[in-house]
Amino acid sequence: MYKLSNTIRPYPWGSLNAIAGLLGRKPSGGPEAELWIGAHLGAPSMVLSEGHSVPLNELIDQDPEQTLGTDSRAAFGDRLPFLLKVLAADKALSLQVHPTLAQAAEGFQAEDAAGIPRDAENRNYKDDNHKPEMIFALTPFDALCGFRPVTETLAIFRHLAERSDSDSGGFPALLSQVINCLLNTDSSAALRDAFELLINGAETTTAAVNWSVTLLRSGVSKQPFEREFDTLLELNEQFPGDPGVLISLLLNRVKLSPGECLSMPAGNVHAYLNGLGIEVMASSDNVLRGGLTTKFVDIPELLRIVDFHELPAPEVTASSTALGQELYIPGFNEFQLQRITIQAGTEPVPLAQHGPVLVLITEGAAFLDSPRGDLALAHGESAFIAAAESPVLLHSQQGCTAFAVTTALSSTV
Repeated sequence: MYKLSNTIRPYPWGSLNAIAGLLGRKPSGGPEAELWIGAHLGAPSMVLSEGHSVPLNELIDQDPEQTLGTDSRAAFGDRLPFLLKVLAADKALSLQVHPTLAQAAEGFQAEDAAGIPRDAENRNYKDDNHKPEMIFALTPFDALCGFRPVTETLAIFRHLAERSDSDSGGFPALLSQVINCLLNTDSSAALRDAFELLINGAETTTAAVNWSVTLLRSGVSKQPFEREFDTLLELNEQFPGDPGVLISLLLNRVKLSPGECLSMPAGNVHAYLNGLGIEVMASSDNVLRGGLTTKFVDIPELLRIVDFHELPAPEVTASSTALGQELYIPGFNEFQLQRITIQAGTEPVPLAQHGPVLVLITEGAAFLDSPRGDLALAHGESAFIAAAESPVLLHSQQGCTAFAVTTALSSTV
């Protein structure tokens, strides 16, 4: 077992104090968007051992059989298959989608063959892996996630049309075209056509965004779509005139309470809006952006990757075992999440372990106990547990809350 030192990613949408408050340390003074815990080459955790440190990916490379185990290596190769993050959003993240495994491998190879540097701003595929992910809310957490039913979206755009008048300059032709697209009885075609119109509209889309903002600020009734229109206004404050402002009306607006969880399969258009959460994903940084960003947007590639189907917000509910484990299993083989809450004076809890494990302590303190030794973890500390080091018990005399990630190759605890 190895204690880790992890990297904070200071993206501008990050909170100034949420991650620091969760982990019990002083804020850095700048935005702290994501804490990365894992072996991804973009920001690998450092293993602290005997007075020196080594990147976790290098430790794994030294002995992949001991660190990852036979099953994980057979399924995912000689890399840690998951990445654990603490995510703290004060503003909206980019509207985005992630590729399938086949799409990622194909795109990565094609961009390498084209000579696009892997750190280039116009690079879509930073690695050859897919990036299914899951977010567990630690605070109230807002997101856009998946396409809402077309009938609901049609009603939202018709609401705008019915409240337009000559004083507002008349209903924009682009929005009329969107309504016509949404009348298609083939819901997937309707969504694709409406999405493509909005993202390709350039100045026409910006004008339609500005018209919509002016109308909604004029005092017209937003009911029964107040939440959707307030989202539009909120996003326009952050990204004025951006296509993602109107695209948000195509998507489910989701509000998670603490302890609730969402999964994001490949092709699912989504954007986190605000809140603090534990995020788990396959170890990848592949993102196709579609708005609410100043970064590179590759529209043709985005349209190729998006899954244009109506999708209810894919919530993940916990399953519990007689061993006191609360497990969140989203259906992706690369990872599952375990939340452990131990009260002072109660029995230790075994870690769910299917190969390697990452552990983070978010409250209290604990120690890990395995046949090979013990490791004490204070509030805010994290650890990597090799596959060969099993079984592992989590003890806490004062009580603690911990999160542990392992693969989902077996549902047997």
